[in-house]
Amino acid sequence: MITETLTNWAGNHAYAAQRIHRPDTIEAVREIVSGAHKVKALGTRHAFNSIADSDGDLVWLDRLNRVVSIDRERMTVTVEAGATYGHLCATLRHEGFAVHNLASLPHISVAGACATATHGSGDRNGNLSTAVAAIELIRADGQVVTLVRGRDEEFEGAVVGLGALGIVTRLTLDVVPTFQVRQRVYERLPLAGLEANFDAVTSLAYSVSLFTHWAEDVIDQVWVKSLASDADLPPTLFGATAAPDHRHPIAHMSPVNCTAQMDEAGAWDERLPHFRMEFTPSSGDELQSEFFVPREHAVAALRTVRSMRDQISPLLHISEIRTIAADNLWLSPSYQRDAVGIHFTWKAMGPEVRALLPEIEAALAPYQARPHWAKLFTMSGERLQSLYPRMPDFQRLRAEYDPEGKFDNAYLSALRARGNG
Repeated sequence: MITETLTNWAGNHAYAAQRIHRPDTIEAVREIVSGAHKVKALGTRHAFNSIADSDGDLVWLDRLNRVVSIDRERMTVTVEAGATYGHLCATLRHEGFAVHNLASLPHISVAGACATATHGSGDRNGNLSTAVAAIELIRADGQVVTLVRGRDEEFEGAVVGLGALGIVTRLTLDVVPTFQVRQRVYERLPLAGLEANFDAVTSLAYSVSLFTHWAEDVIDQVWVKSLASDADLPPTLFGATAAPDHRHPIAHMSPVNCTAQMDEAGAWDERLPHFRMEFTPSSGDELQSEFFVPREHAVAALRTVRSMRDQISPLLHISEIRTIAADNLWLSPSYQRDAVGIHFTWKAMGPEVRALLPEIEAALAPYQARPHWAKLFTMSGERLQSLYPRMPDFQRLRAEYDPEGKFDNAYLSALRARGNG
């Protein structure tokens, strides 16, 4: 048991739990859950808010990190909840498999990413949660429950579960045959060129990410991740030119920790993330927010953000724009709509960022912007309920799985009442 104060990766949140456990067996997790009054699961601590906090017990799952099995016939892999994508990817690649998508950082836990609908990029790629084929969790009464896609009605409500239904212990994910990816970076895409050709830019390859600091009328960088078998990319892109060397998303920083570019083919897990697995961030001098708008509103939403550049740019390291395919997971920001994520990597200026967020949220409200569950936002519970048609069903599922509120915390209470930060 850990007794010292534990903070999240960014250092902007200190966990308030009275006890922090690090079990290495599922049975040990059951015992902790059964004996706790309040309890939450903790992954790799990459959340920027209090979603994983508890005023009672925290179950840190980093020791439950095994790749349990690969089913070659069903094309699935089963992992323990504390496994990171970096660990999973190394095993899958060795066995000739892959997952369809990855986030920017491979250091996050599989369970934490899926519980919050964390995502990669690609017009036809669903977020990481969409790969989940089965989920095993421990309910408040200590019962181990397994929900399977296509079999259990509540499955689509449980995958993006925000830690509200129980402690997830195992996930089964779809896999695909391993594949190779090439990566090229274009520089200084005029915003007018992006607005006039948004669909053409984002559909150019398997995964496309756009980076800007909003201070100029340009997208600083366009990261294009193509399948190795795809046709060669054009030398220019609607006014942008190919970078002559490797780049970091933040122009003044060294690209040494970034995945290889320059059209050099490599394994999927060495190209889809922006950063190398061997680069392990121990702390982050940054804060993050992200808002998802329906794809049809993307250009209008980007224009709205651009209109706030004088407020945004002084607080910003970089902003990333990505596309995500629609899904049917109840609390996914891409629930039943193709989405565009507008991500903000803020400087560690907490008071200033928190003061600005309500203004950004109000400006994006006409576009039905949904926040990333694990990042900073201030929307009220009432507003969130209006954005998620299945929220009432999710709340009923919470009442069934956790009738006494064992997994409840201030964050989850805010879904029903007030804002969340």
